[in-house]
Parts: sequence; structure tokens; C-alpha cells
Amino acid sequence: MPPMATGMATEDGEVTDRHIKHYTTRARGGVGLIIIEHTYVSEDGKLSRGQMGLYDDRLIPGLKRLVEAIHAEGTKVIIQLTHGGAKAPRSITGKQPSGPWNTILPNGSEVPRPLTIPEIKTIVVRFGNATYRAVEAGFDSVELHGAHGFLLCQFLSPYANQRNDEYGGNLAKRLMFPTEVIREVKARLGENVPLFYRFGADDMLEGGLTRQEAKLAAQHLEQVGVDVIDVSGGVGGDGQRSFTEQGYFVPLAEGIKEVVKVPVIGVGNISEPEYADRIIRERKVDMV
Repeated sequence: MPPMATGMATEDGEVTDRHIKHYTTRARGGVGLIIIEHTYVSEDGKLSRGQMGLYDDRLIPGLKRLVEAIHAEGTKVIIQLTHGGAKAPRSITGKQPSGPWNTILPNGSEVPRPLTIPEIKTIVVRFGNATYRAVEAGFDSVELHGAHGFLLCQFLSPYANQRNDEYGGNLAKRLMFPTEVIREVKARLGENVPLFYRFGADDMLEGGLTRQEAKLAAQHLEQVGVDVIDVSGGVGGDGQRSFTEQGYFVPLAEGIKEVVKVPVIGVGNISEPEYADRIIRERKVDMV
């Protein structure tokens, strides 16, 4: 089950009884792995009201209760970590949004300010701290949200990231921030724990990340420690277009699977079990 925002958290991002009922019901239904909805690692990276948070130790007990309830149904569970970056609205955070550059993203409401290098380093640490809390809560692993125009995706996108320092420019420099986050998170996860990464494999807008460049980026993500790549759309691919066909992001996932050795997840309106079964049997993806 992929991460889907429920808006059920308290104002401070705490788990509620509604979360526990929602997720245990689906675990009881036979889901093998649940990826808990996008959870903000820093208060200035919060996207919306009702979003789950993992920015403070006091949030651990509620998440631990959620994990134990899901595990009791025999289901594995990981949590998706994110930072809204340039998408985090002032109406939620009380601050001007910040990102790699002063580019307004699709559906953005305000010009973001460019993050300073010390601020970037701080956010890297906050991803690591959130991972520590996830481990303390008992999650089986974490997934980094590098799609849908969130901060990791913003840094990789040539549309959103027009910096001219070590964090922007060519593909290698645009991968610097995701690389640092991956290494920090892997260090907190411990040995033999697979790291998941939701990857925006096509920005679907002019000047954005292309499918060809995304293949190179995916190979790099694998090299620096990503163990499972969960393929979706990038900066402009999460609502900028109306997708209706079955498995609309599966072709993106299939392209990534061609160039990496790690398992690849396919997503996008996969609603028929026969279709899901077929794309696994045809080895287009490894999971749905």
C-alpha cells in the first residue's frame, strides 16, 4: 500500500486513533507492506494541516502504538519521510517557503527563498534524526520522498534548482543533497535494513528532469545506498495532468528497472488485480 495522505493527524502531527483504525483495517485485508503517508521531518517543511510529523521525540510513542497495531496483523510497515521545501506554504509554517532556488513550482503560491548551505546541512541532519525516531518507534524501514515536487525532488530538478554552487548545475551537483540525505539516513537505519526511495522519474514540464536523465540519477541512487526504488512522477507529474489509464506511471518504472538491479515499485491507478499480476509476471516491475 503506497503512502497516501489522510489528513488525520493532530495540529502537531501526532498519530490519532483514526490512523490506527485506517491502517490496521488495510493490514487485516492482506496488504503485505504498508508505506505510511508522507511525514514531515522539520516544522518548516510541513505541507498541510493534518499531516503526520516526525520532527520531535515526543511523537515517537504515538507512532510506536501505530506500528505495533499494524505488526499485530502480520504486516510490515515503513514510513515515508519528507520536507515540503518550496511547496511548504506560509499559511501552514508561518514562514516564507524555502527551496533550492527562487523558482515557483507548479501549484506554488509564493516565491521561495534559496536555502543557504548551512540550512541544507541542517535539513540533512533532520532527515537523519527523523530516521532515528522511526527506528525507535519500531518501523521496519523508511522511504525518502524524492517525488511530487518535495525538497529532494526539487534539488534534482533542473527546473526547480538553478543554483550555481555545489548543490546545483549539472546532474552530479543536483544529486548532492539527495546523496547526503541517503547517507545520513542509511547510517541511522543500521545494517541490513533496506532503504526505500520514492523517485520522480519525469518532471513532465519544459526544463525539468527528463526520463533519460532520470535513468542516470536512478543508477546513482542505487550506488549510494537506495535498496528499493518506488517510481512516480516528479515536480510536475503529481497533479499537473489528468491521468486515467491503468498503471499510468508503470512505463516510467519499467524504464528505471532496465538500468538498476534493485527492486522497482510500479504505481498509478493500478486497480485491477489481473493487471497487477501481469506486470509482475512480465517483469516490468517487482512490486505494485
